[in-house]
Amino acid sequence: MIFKSLKQIKRIFIGVIGTTILIIGIAMIILPGPAFIVIPLGLSILATEFLWARKIMDKFRDKLKQLNKKK
Repeated sequence: MIFKSLKQIKRIFIGVIGTTILIIGIAMIILPGPAFIVIPLGLSILATEFLWARKIMDKFRDKLKQLNKKK
């Protein structure tokens, strides 16, 4: 039982940190700052525990690969 609760604590911790960084990155779209670095960073942190974030990161990587092939 303690292992399950430690896993839940880790998941919550990663969720809070990743979401905070993601929100800061979204705010940097309007505010000055490197939003194009911070948003993928927040998503990659969330992708370590959440499938929905991993899917978004995979789509993001595919788009980057397509842009690199066009150049």
